[in-house]
Parts: sequence; C-alpha cells; structure tokens
Amino acid sequence: MRATIIHAPGDIRVENAPEPKITAPTDAIIRTVAACVCGSDLWSYRGVLPVAEPQPIGHEYVGIVEEVGNDVSSVRPGQFVIGSFVASDNTCPSCQAGYQTSCQHAQWVNGAQAEYVRIPLADGTLVTTPEQPADDLIPDLLTLSDVMGTGWYAAKAAEVKPGSTAVVVGDGAVGLSGVIAAKELGAERIIAMSRHESRQKLALEFGATDIVTERGEEGVARVKELTNGIGADSVLECVGTQESMHQGLQSARPGGNVGFVGFPHGTQIDGQQLFFSHVALRGGPAPVRAYLPDLIDRVFSGRINPGKVFDLTLPLDEAAEGYKAMAERRAIKTLLRP
Repeated sequence: MRATIIHAPGDIRVENAPEPKITAPTDAIIRTVAACVCGSDLWSYRGVLPVAEPQPIGHEYVGIVEEVGNDVSSVRPGQFVIGSFVASDNTCPSCQAGYQTSCQHAQWVNGAQAEYVRIPLADGTLVTTPEQPADDLIPDLLTLSDVMGTGWYAAKAAEVKPGSTAVVVGDGAVGLSGVIAAKELGAERIIAMSRHESRQKLALEFGATDIVTERGEEGVARVKELTNGIGADSVLECVGTQESMHQGLQSARPGGNVGFVGFPHGTQIDGQQLFFSHVALRGGPAPVRAYLPDLIDRVFSGRINPGKVFDLTLPLDEAAEGYKAMAERRAIKTLLRP
C-alpha cells in the first residue's frame, strides 16, 4: 500500500509499505477514506520533535472497516467508522470517567496517512456513522477524529456555559473548532485571537463575535477592554507555547477557567501567579472518543460544519506539499485522499 513516511525534519515521502495485519483479536483494519495533516505532526516536520529514523505518520482518519479480529463485536466489515487518535478499551475507570486518552490500556494510533491502518482496541475506539455518509460530509466527519473533538474538549475543560464569555487563543484548526464548540455550548460572546484575515473570516462564520489581533500583553489588555476590565469566564488555549499559555491565563477572570489543549513545548507556569489568580486550569490530550457519538449527530443534522477548516485537499501522493503548505501557513489544514 501507499503510506506517508517521515524520514527527517522537512522530509516527507509517500512510499510503498506493507499492508497492516490483524495482530490481536481486538484489532480492526480500516480502508482509509480520508486522512489529514495535524498541527502536532508539524512538530516533527519542523524538527522540534526528533525523528530518529523513518517512520509512518498520521493519526486522524475515517474509513471503511475491512477486517476485524475474533474478539471485535461492535463494528463489522463494510461499516463507515471514525476513531480517536488514541485507542482505548472504553471500559476501564479512566474511560468510564470520560478520559479515554488516559485509558489504562491506551495505545496511540499512528500511520493513518496511508491507504490502510490498523486500529487497536476497535470495540472501544471506533464509532460507526448512522449511514454511509455523502462525500461532502467526509471533511466534517474527519475533523471529529481529532481537531473538532479537541476543540470541544478545550471548551468543556474551560467550562463554557450558556451566556458566558469565551476567549479562543489560536486560529489553527483546533482553535477554529473551539469557536464552534463554544458557540454550541452556549457562549454569548466569543473572542477569537487571530492575525490572519482568512482565519478571522472563518472564526466569525463559526460564531466568533469579536476578533483580537494583538498578542502578548497587548492582547490581554484588549481582552480586558472588551470585558469591562474583568476578563473572560472561559479561555481555550489551543497553541501550546509559553506566550499563548501566559496570554490565556491572564485573559481569564478571577474564578474563570482555562482549557489547554495545545501540545505544550517550553511552557512553564508560575505556581504563585496561578494560586493568586483563582483561575482553574485543565487540559491534556482530548478524550475524543467521549464526544464522538454527539458530534457525529451534530454533523449529520447539519448543526456544525467543522470540515471548513480544510482549505487544501490533495491526493495522498502529494502529502509532502500538504505539510509544506501548513508549515508555511499557506493552509490551515490539509485533507489527504488516498
């Protein structure tokens, strides 16, 4: 099969690779209908995370079940499925508490930018759609495998409530999905922090009420100005840098909540500052599996259209261009069609 392999920073190739096989009775093999490049994939592409040797890449996927192990009962060949980027049994105490990415038997999914992918713990990881989706729904459904679910978790972790004010730090696919989530959860005012016109337009389309272009202390001051000097009830931190975390914490009101889902790199938090702020902080890898049934319903009903974050669609063979376009910020998110 064809599969995307990262050889070194900046070196993405689509090569022939062995087709995945059932290796455990709880596995499923998926024929990939669509995959995509994640912002977190760019950390390896840019060399922030080391690449010691050539390896498959990609963890967002939708597809058709091709084969299942003997112990799999919830999905069968021919069904269209969506799964999380972390495989989980969905039965352990962590899963039952709604944190499937901390499953006691968790396995990270990798190699999804390929024609086929093996999904461990299929019963607990994969969710079927109510019917075979129309082609125009594929981008929307693909976002549920990670970015839309991650944006949803950011909003839930930040405790967005009806009538509240939310700030979204970050205008990538996760941040834009966070705008959708904040709107769906009832935020009355949604302040999107963005410097890019195309992303600002999409944020407004998704439900943002205000755009803040300033960053750092100036960005915090602008948020305070928009909130009568108080700060926001909820802040969704969707970047993962020191600057974005500082901006997020400073933008929240006393007693407010920050949900952080940007993969942290070089981030440090001042304990005393957090202590005296009365701001609550929660984050981590999004438990996408917990939200899949609800989000699938919202997509099929037409309530949300998160697939609009894909502004570049390429055949799998052109994956390298998809990475390059995102790294150069010419694209928000690249969808790959095997």
